[in-house]
Amino acid sequence: MVNFQCKNRYTWEDFLEIMRLLRAPGGCPWDREQTHASIRRNFLEETYEVLDALDRDDVPGMREELGDVLMQVAFHAQIETERGRFTMADVVDAVAKKLVYRHPHVFGTVEVENSQEVLANWEVLKRREKGQASTADAIEAVPHTLPALWRAEKLSSKTAKAGFRWEDSLSALKKLEEEVGELRSALERGENTGPHGVREELGDVLFMAAVLSQMNGADPEACLHDACDKFQRRFRHVEQSAQKPLSQYESQQLLQLWNEAKESES
Repeated sequence: MVNFQCKNRYTWEDFLEIMRLLRAPGGCPWDREQTHASIRRNFLEETYEVLDALDRDDVPGMREELGDVLMQVAFHAQIETERGRFTMADVVDAVAKKLVYRHPHVFGTVEVENSQEVLANWEVLKRREKGQASTADAIEAVPHTLPALWRAEKLSSKTAKAGFRWEDSLSALKKLEEEVGELRSALERGENTGPHGVREELGDVLFMAAVLSQMNGADPEACLHDACDKFQRRFRHVEQSAQKPLSQYESQQLLQLWNEAKESES
């Protein structure tokens, strides 16, 4: 049992003290055992739960899930506090300084006309802050842990701003069709791995699809989620329309059921 006074409403300081006590002797055995690595996935899952609540405009859900993400931030900061490397106060100080530095049009004398100028200044200041001397430095700093489609979109966006971009969407589509042709060749050769194998060519196809999304202002992750939702709806129609197990249907019969599902939506 730890020395703690329960309250009807807690403050920021109370929250940090609760996190400290959970990790302290006499606290929670599970919490004390955790490391950055062991709770890494929790951070990601909590973030996705916030996004789900935002998408549904679920106000109680937002409040709860944002709190869970904040708990993850405080958890990692508490681990580092115990190691003596930094504290939650250092985290807050650093992000506050970053916001002031990257908003000279608010906290300084820089003047901007619109949000586009704000974004342009932000990128310049960010590179200066991180010591990125080139676009190559900037794209290397894009986290490898991002969902791959988002990572591809960010790489494409950064290089496009530097002038390395397709002339228009149709020219990019032509490149995508070229990549599909190379994928077809790999499939025909039966080469799954290695240079120019199916795995590599599939990656090229997906990358160019993400580039096209970026060029047209579409979030590739959102596009794929929409496609997944559409697939789910149509598959349910296929399964409900089938008169026998799907495994007993010929490919042409399955295609017919699928086309009927598509027509039912229109």
